[in-house]
Amino acid sequence: MTVYLVGAGPGDPGLLTVRADEVLRQADVVVYDRLSVEALLELAPIAAERISVGKAPGKVTMAQDDINALLVERGRAGGTVVRLKGGDPFVFARGGEEAAALADAGVPFEVVPGITSAIAVPAYAGIPVTLRHSSTSFTVVTGHEDPAAGNDGSVDWRAVARVGGTIVILMGVARIARIAEELIAGGLDPATPVAAVRWGTRPEQVTVRATLATIGAEGLATPSVIVVGEVAAVDLPWFEQRPLFGRRVVVTRTRSQVSGLSRALRAAGAEPIEVPVIAIEGPADGGVGLQHAATRLGSYDWIVVTSPNGAERLLGAVHQQGLDARAFGAARVAAIGPATAAVLAGGGVRADLVPERFVAESLLDAMAGSGSPGTVLLARAEVARDVLPDGLRERGWTVDVVDAYRTVPAAVTDAQRAAIVDADLITFTSSSTVDRFVDAVGVAAVPPVVACIGPVTAATARGHGLTVDLEAGVHTVDGLVAALVDWARAR
Repeated sequence: MTVYLVGAGPGDPGLLTVRADEVLRQADVVVYDRLSVEALLELAPIAAERISVGKAPGKVTMAQDDINALLVERGRAGGTVVRLKGGDPFVFARGGEEAAALADAGVPFEVVPGITSAIAVPAYAGIPVTLRHSSTSFTVVTGHEDPAAGNDGSVDWRAVARVGGTIVILMGVARIARIAEELIAGGLDPATPVAAVRWGTRPEQVTVRATLATIGAEGLATPSVIVVGEVAAVDLPWFEQRPLFGRRVVVTRTRSQVSGLSRALRAAGAEPIEVPVIAIEGPADGGVGLQHAATRLGSYDWIVVTSPNGAERLLGAVHQQGLDARAFGAARVAAIGPATAAVLAGGGVRADLVPERFVAESLLDAMAGSGSPGTVLLARAEVARDVLPDGLRERGWTVDVVDAYRTVPAAVTDAQRAAIVDADLITFTSSSTVDRFVDAVGVAAVPPVVACIGPVTAATARGHGLTVDLEAGVHTVDGLVAALVDWARAR
């Protein structure tokens, strides 16, 4: 049994450390605070218990003493307990108090440092906290002082002003007017630059620039990191200039596939709203047909796979029979697109044919031009268009169709429905995602901009009365993100 005090970083999931990722994936219980990004909780096993103890201004879900007691209780109960805290657990995060409580109770614990917002947030706003010739030191101070210290507080801000260099203030929004006055009284010029970065490192990041004389009137909101000093005038923007910065994009792929598209969207600056509306299950026959097909792959001239899901299921059936890539024998293999080909390659199977356009019609033309008609095993979804098998049969091919999987509706939660309301765009990566989304939330709930991965998906969307604003020229996840980036830049 171990309790891990884990720094979640300032918000960008990409700033989570390797060690933090490791312990989250082993967690039996995750106790998390307000600043933890929801996506990080998805790293924990599905069965892990998730307990929110977040604090917000004027609202406390659980008192610190109760959090300490909770960690001791769950730690003693055994298993792996992760206490996920924003930033670094030992930088104004009361991690020291939690560690002391665990030590006093004899509960083993480990501290997993996180990237502190004091450095990361200014960096994401294009503000270096030090510069070689002007700011050779920085001081990190909490503005959330001990209430017992009264209105004067416990920090000698005038002394802080005399230290020189950059001053980084965490949790100082409520007192920033008084803090600014004290810093000026301590000798700082009222014209000293100040930058306040709210929700730093996240897609909703916003930076307010002012001076010590004016910052108190800016109406700042939490959570903000406040930088005081000459460096606060430096503006080296990069994060806020990403092409999809600030866009809220609904991702409708299956839970197992959503992360790849979400990562690509985050890299372009967007905030993914993950609403998987479909799930992948085995076919109605329990996979009997696929298992049987896996034992006779070498008897076909061609094996055709029309999706990454189909490729995964086919390879899984091969392995369940105690076989490997050699089971394909002399059969040639066709994949509808590079994503499907990549899954096959991961199982040691190289695709001999990938069409120029990643749709059934293009694959049909490519197959028809590959030589004399022969025998084909087509592994696909239980419900799918018949363009490919019917077209091949019309051209003299013998086609066996085997159901590799089926798509079923996935429940949409109230929280997901609420998040959709504020979304700017929605992405559809298959016809089934369109159908299930419309069934689950209705046409009226579809965000203003609709982006589809290809013409078949776009046709399904239009069939529901939707206006398709974007269609990927290359029918892949990367192609879809590229289309979104082009759209954003054009606007």
